Amino acid sequence: MATSNDLRNGMVLLIDGQLWSVIEFQHVKPGKGPAFVRTKLRSVTTGKVVDKTFNAGVKIETANVDRRDMQYLYNDGSGFVFMDLTSYDQISLDDSVVAEAKNFLLENQNAVVALHDGNPLYVELPASVVLEITYTEPGLQGDRSTGGTKPATLETGFQIQVPLFIENNTKVKVDTRTGDYLGRVTD
Repeated sequence: MATSNDLRNGMVLLIDGQLWSVIEFQHVKPGKGPAFVRTKLRSVTTGKVVDKTFNAGVKIETANVDRRDMQYLYNDGSGFVFMDLTSYDQISLDDSVVAEAKNFLLENQNAVVALHDGNPLYVELPASVVLEITYTEPGLQGDRSTGGTKPATLETGFQIQVPLFIENNTKVKVDTRTGDYLGRVTD
């Protein structure tokens, strides 16, 4: 048990039998009336985002979420297989658990898998990853200075928008939260 004053980003709460992750929180002390905490919560199972307000000091039930460092091994067709880096146990995660992380996941890449009572909840990737462009149309010579974008396919099969000067087999840094191009990477 915690109070609404203890809320932090990333904390997982148990509200009405459902797990909710705190995305944002703000302690508010109006000039008139009692203090309260305004939060933005994301459902761990469905991804739905809701706004919820708690009175200051109210007891809130927190969920025990175990975040484990794991390595993605392969996709066996029925799920994504991860290996725990400490115990070397392997688990298979459904497509719904991996969700958008599959767009940026390469074999042998490390990730954090969140578990609640042994059930996998979600996969966390680093804020950015380096991936190779497998296909993109060539940029026209006159277009290189305009700052436009074009579609490019990453080695995972996911498609992003990149500047016109990017060519095939170029390594780029990609934001895993938004799917945005962040820049070229030189070895």
